[in-house]
Amino acid sequence: MASMVVTYKQPKDVAAFEKHYFGVHVPMAKKLPGLRKYEVSRGPVAAPGSANSYYMVATLSFDDMNAIKTAFGSPEGQACADDARSFIEDRVEMLMFDTKEV
Repeated sequence: MASMVVTYKQPKDVAAFEKHYFGVHVPMAKKLPGLRKYEVSRGPVAAPGSANSYYMVATLSFDDMNAIKTAFGSPEGQACADDARSFIEDRVEMLMFDTKEV
């Protein structure tokens, strides 16, 4: 498996962020080819030992890193990237990695 973890910092306008994220962005992202699972955090996001400004964490699961590359190279992936740039500003970090069960 491979994961894409997206951390969102506290939005300037929470209501507008939530409306767009869940009403537009999530339905768009759920059309990504190869997407196996899409999860978002609920409630506060804690970072031990630090004052944290994270609002939400999203985890998207795929079969492998190639599946992530394929998904974001697709028309659906490009639409997601364009949409993200339209409402997220500089308040996001993305991590992509292969995973293994231990």
